[in-house]
Amino acid sequence: MLSKFRNLTIESHTLLKNAATNRLPLQDFVREIPLGNRIVLAQAITLVESKLDKDRTLAEQLIETLLPSTGNSMRIGITGVPGVGKSTFIEAFGKYLTSLSKKIAILTIDPSSTKTRGSILGDKTRMEELARDPLAFIRPTAAGLTLGGVADRTREAILLCEAAGFEIIIIETVGVGQSETAVRNMVDFFLLLMLAGAGDELQGIKKGIMEMADAVVITKADGENIQRANQACADFQYALHLFSEADSGWKSTVLTSSAMEKRGIKETWDLIQRYVQFTRSNHYFEQQRKQQSLIWFRESIQQMLVQELSKSGEMNAKMKLLEDQITNKKVLPSRAAKAIIRDFLSS
Repeated sequence: MLSKFRNLTIESHTLLKNAATNRLPLQDFVREIPLGNRIVLAQAITLVESKLDKDRTLAEQLIETLLPSTGNSMRIGITGVPGVGKSTFIEAFGKYLTSLSKKIAILTIDPSSTKTRGSILGDKTRMEELARDPLAFIRPTAAGLTLGGVADRTREAILLCEAAGFEIIIIETVGVGQSETAVRNMVDFFLLLMLAGAGDELQGIKKGIMEMADAVVITKADGENIQRANQACADFQYALHLFSEADSGWKSTVLTSSAMEKRGIKETWDLIQRYVQFTRSNHYFEQQRKQQSLIWFRESIQQMLVQELSKSGEMNAKMKLLEDQITNKKVLPSRAAKAIIRDFLSS
């Protein structure tokens, strides 16, 4: 089984050569992705990230064709403040999973510049050892203008990775703190990484991202930081008791971990497995997946309405006039928005 992950066939090289100049035909994507062809999987993710209408149409056809082969993975979202060591933790966690012969895909979201829209996309270099693992697939993506710590097409990328046979999908978010909650609506298990002794204990103990986390892991619990990490663990565990019970009925737990010393990694995976067993037994796991699909549907409607609005030259001209009136304090923004929607629906 590992051979299909280790070796590129002559056919794969041909596909790569063709993909460099033209998009692959649908049948090539459909044939190669279930075989675990990483070159074609990467091309498929690039396809769904494209802004071109013809690429979007092909991407939708591809994902709908592969849809029956999706949904069989464990989806894990991992977030935390900058400097918490997300990449280091994920590499140690990923290596532990591959040691159990688990096939894992890691979708890392890198922040984009609000000026240039550029992104460094450096997670493969930060997870150098894991990037060489034949059971791991790492795909960095720029966040672009999407808020909430994820990228515009993260959901589609998850489905493609599932169709390629990956058992565990990890989404590493940008890491923007309290506002980073969009990933909660894409994953089965939401893990929050926190630092001890960095002034975050009291700031982090408030509603928002904390109450959405299924578990909290205090990172860098090694050396002189062990005592602070243990104290932070106790503080966060107490704080979690102050929040109302989660819809799943699951009680969030706090662990400590040292990625450098490989401590707390197995315990984190064991906790995730207990969560899956618990939520499957009370049917919350399936209910959450269905609810997430409906959220995706509603968000797509909003995005498409905005896109259609921006395509209309007439609407853009009206918007420019209203923007001038707004900046000159002649009309309320909410009233102007109602006027645009009314005109768009009647056009």
